[in-house]
Amino acid sequence: MTIAAVRTYRLTAPLHTPFVTALRRTTTVDTLVVEVVDTDGRSGFGEAPQVWQVTGASIEGSEACVRQLLGPLLTGRDPDELVALCTQVRRAVVGNEAAKMAVDVALHDLAARRLGVPLARLLGGTTLTVPTDVTLAAGEAADLADTARRRVAEGFDVLKLKVGTDAAGDLDRVRAVRAAVGPGVRIRLDANQGWTPREAVRVIRGIEDAGLDVELVEQPVPRWDLDGLAWVSDRVDVPILADEAVFGVRDLVEVIRRRAADLVNVKLAKCGGLHPARTLLDLATAHGLGTVVGSMMESGIGIGAAASLVAAYGTSAVSDLDAAWWLADSPVRGGIRYDGATVVLPDAPGLGVTSVAEANIQTVG
Repeated sequence: MTIAAVRTYRLTAPLHTPFVTALRRTTTVDTLVVEVVDTDGRSGFGEAPQVWQVTGASIEGSEACVRQLLGPLLTGRDPDELVALCTQVRRAVVGNEAAKMAVDVALHDLAARRLGVPLARLLGGTTLTVPTDVTLAAGEAADLADTARRRVAEGFDVLKLKVGTDAAGDLDRVRAVRAAVGPGVRIRLDANQGWTPREAVRVIRGIEDAGLDVELVEQPVPRWDLDGLAWVSDRVDVPILADEAVFGVRDLVEVIRRRAADLVNVKLAKCGGLHPARTLLDLATAHGLGTVVGSMMESGIGIGAAASLVAAYGTSAVSDLDAAWWLADSPVRGGIRYDGATVVLPDAPGLGVTSVAEANIQTVG
């Protein structure tokens, strides 16, 4: 039994609501789906989300990486050599983490399908339900308060408020959301690198002094400014979550060494897939850092893989897996579904994906 072909699909799908952060505004999910097919006709799926402002990955670049290098590396190989194949994928090219993620997840999905078990079970878990937060896109205080009320009414009890677009008004935004939802809902902030260290300390101390009960603040300063991140962490009581500052193991080691953050957000598109993500979770836990598994704007394929990882490994805080919830109409059939604030994994082999919209298909092998 060998890998017979590797196919790619370029997908663009609309969001029901614009997604706005300190880094970008988007109304679509743009992603490259990778399908790995064995000689028995079984398929495993993965995806490489396009996020220019965070990973630098493009659909065209990821597709070129898969078609020219990673696909030929896999064809003719035994798909059951999962660890060896994922290791070779990781070492085959510098960067291109989104492309590596797509192939890594597809290999894991195929391995689980060949064994007839859900991906979460292949990774060592048994549960098929995982809680998630929901993001409130950056906006004005009154609009955020209205949106927060709607999300709570829809069953979400952890709200991730995007800030960092305007430090002077961010305290009022948090105050408006807290007043709208009351004390029983957790609020976390994500500045997406939008503040300077001094702005971060000023805003977070204002939140603390106002008793607004913020659970954590994610990536308050630019990703490259680890000294600034550590400086903020030392001067506030609210836990600080490193996101864009940590792509791989070396980044996490440096955050740990500098005591720059209290938690780390592990994303498959930053680190290159499930294989390295497990290393990051283990390393963070071993050094006393809290953990969250997050996502870019992805379809149910990427979210299914991330949720399967959480189902097996767990995290210290509720993970950030709402990306596919934003889709107005998913191009992926089968796989995960949302039940309020819960990601429900299918009780089916692998990711449970049955088909992907057939657009711009390319095949290797």
